Amino acid sequence: MNDLVISTIAQGLLWAVMAIGVYLTFRTLQIADLSVEGTFPLGAAVAAVLLEGGGNPVTAILAAGVAGMLAGAATGLLHTKLKIPALLAGILTMIALYSVNLRVMGKANVSLLNTDTIYTMLEFLQLSPNLTTFAVGLIVAFFCPVLLYLFFGTEIGMALRATGNNPQMIRAMGVNTDTMILLGLMISNGVVAVSGAFIAQSNGFADVGMGVGTIVIGLASVIIGEVLFGSRSVKNALVSVVLGSIVYRIVIAVVLYLGMPPNDLKLFTALLVAMALSLPLVKTKWDSRKAGL
Repeated sequence: MNDLVISTIAQGLLWAVMAIGVYLTFRTLQIADLSVEGTFPLGAAVAAVLLEGGGNPVTAILAAGVAGMLAGAATGLLHTKLKIPALLAGILTMIALYSVNLRVMGKANVSLLNTDTIYTMLEFLQLSPNLTTFAVGLIVAFFCPVLLYLFFGTEIGMALRATGNNPQMIRAMGVNTDTMILLGLMISNGVVAVSGAFIAQSNGFADVGMGVGTIVIGLASVIIGEVLFGSRSVKNALVSVVLGSIVYRIVIAVVLYLGMPPNDLKLFTALLVAMALSLPLVKTKWDSRKAGL
């Protein structure tokens, strides 16, 4: 049971990085970016191919981040330069990346079972596989929000946040909102691709279809985190996303333990997100009804 708990929390920490990338576009830029369903397996594919060729795990993760940023730039250029709606631009990138990922890997699946990864680098600590994954997840889930928090405190970071909150005001101050949107999409997809690289190494394989449902998982983590832990500030919001990802993984582990068929997980996740998104409306109506009484 202890191994199951540690493994579940470890997976929640690794997936929290992806959820933070979704948060950047969904909350900061007010854009539902579907291209993350392509950049997540892109990061996994790039890392897997480099590792299979004997590359350094850290270099493979950095390369995955760069690849994700390039994919995010493609979405940003479609949206800002060609004026394609953000949702459609993300869909177009996601579709294109399916072929790109197949081209990168050369096949639908790449195994990493006998390959040196970021986790095998920590074998000198003599930890169990679950504890090693937990340690890596804890480090990544700590430094990613901290770096983003520091970035949001810079002039560029504040301009990026203002672009999502009040684009008219920030344009009046001389900031190019198209550039900010492009930058936000690049950072978001770079973070998502890095998450894909870590999770591929944790799972022991990279698969072209591993990004299916990524946006829903990310949204579930963001919404659950906001509902349970709040989002009063940027710091609070980033911590809430990490905790929301862990809670989501725990919920998934519990429902599987209770006997839910794995094939129903996507349906369960969609219903969970829908319920979480509807909570503010339900609360408002409940408060109005109580006030009327």
